Amino acid sequence: MIIGIPKEIKNNEYRVGIIPVGVETLVRAGHEVIIETKAGIGSGIEDEQYIRVGAKIVQRASDVYYAAQLIIKIKEPLEQEYGMLKAGQMLFTYLHLAASRDLTEALLKRKVIAFAYETLQSPNGELPCLIPMSEVAGRMAPQEGAKYLEEPMQGRGILLGGVPGVAPAEVVVIGGGIVGANACLIAAGMGANVTVLDVNLNRLRYLEEVMPPNVHTIMSNAHTIRDTVLKADLVISSILIRGAKAPCLISRDLVSKMKKGSVIVDVAIDQGGSVETSKPTTHEHPTYLVDGVVHYCVTNMPGAVARTSTYALTNATFPYILILANQGFEKAIKNSFELKRAVNVIDGHLTIKEVAETFSMPCREI
Repeated sequence: MIIGIPKEIKNNEYRVGIIPVGVETLVRAGHEVIIETKAGIGSGIEDEQYIRVGAKIVQRASDVYYAAQLIIKIKEPLEQEYGMLKAGQMLFTYLHLAASRDLTEALLKRKVIAFAYETLQSPNGELPCLIPMSEVAGRMAPQEGAKYLEEPMQGRGILLGGVPGVAPAEVVVIGGGIVGANACLIAAGMGANVTVLDVNLNRLRYLEEVMPPNVHTIMSNAHTIRDTVLKADLVISSILIRGAKAPCLISRDLVSKMKKGSVIVDVAIDQGGSVETSKPTTHEHPTYLVDGVVHYCVTNMPGAVARTSTYALTNATFPYILILANQGFEKAIKNSFELKRAVNVIDGHLTIKEVAETFSMPCREI
């Protein structure tokens, strides 16, 4: 099979879909790997490193899309990439279709076979390709929040951990999953007073056991969200419903009553955001103000730490890339529960009900 890796074009996205050891493994298995020049440069991987293990370097993204049977990316295709996709071509990347009707319609029109990292699911319910980037985003969120709490960044002028004689910042983490747990760990380590909310009581019990003493757990509901958000200096939203648009948990009215200069880091923005006032931002222009509250809503947070993120992500994705390359689409989804769950689009049809429900579109069983 011919596997293609184009260079990412999303704003300040420096990750790449494969590392040299992955190329070497595919080539040894009899496959051909085509990589757009400088695709790995942002992750510290030179073209020569790929060439040494058997990859073919091409000059244009169109050369990759034209030749490849399987396209490996990091982020969803952007509008300028839609026309390069072709019918029957496999695409394996983060898609987050529930956040974009345009992308959904484009993939349906191009009749690609689209697999989404974020919906690939193991029999025990875990999301193996989402976990590593959730860990990165969760650990980044308190760092970004701390930075934007600074006065020059239009924040409240608060040091997250405080100092002797001065109270630390109040950090509220909504959602105690992978993102939320990692956010708690880092915020607590920086000395903040942390409150984490979740609807799963067993998850809260677990977090109570493993987290430092400055992390406090509260059952999540409309009342506790309102009360904690109003006291917060930094709110980190980490809500995820597999494949679906994130629920709106913080209304515009609630935002208007928050402390002026407080910060919201909406990690759920990839799936549409869980704050009514959230809208996608970029690493180039990461924040904006609404009612004096700083909003950080970057849709590809891990792209800023590309070296860490690329290696962490490809550790998780490569086994499935190898299955797709070795077995092809039909055998792969027959033999792999995880890849079957990852399929979002086949031959012009949606196969994921959460996206179909979001846009009131028909959905077909695989």
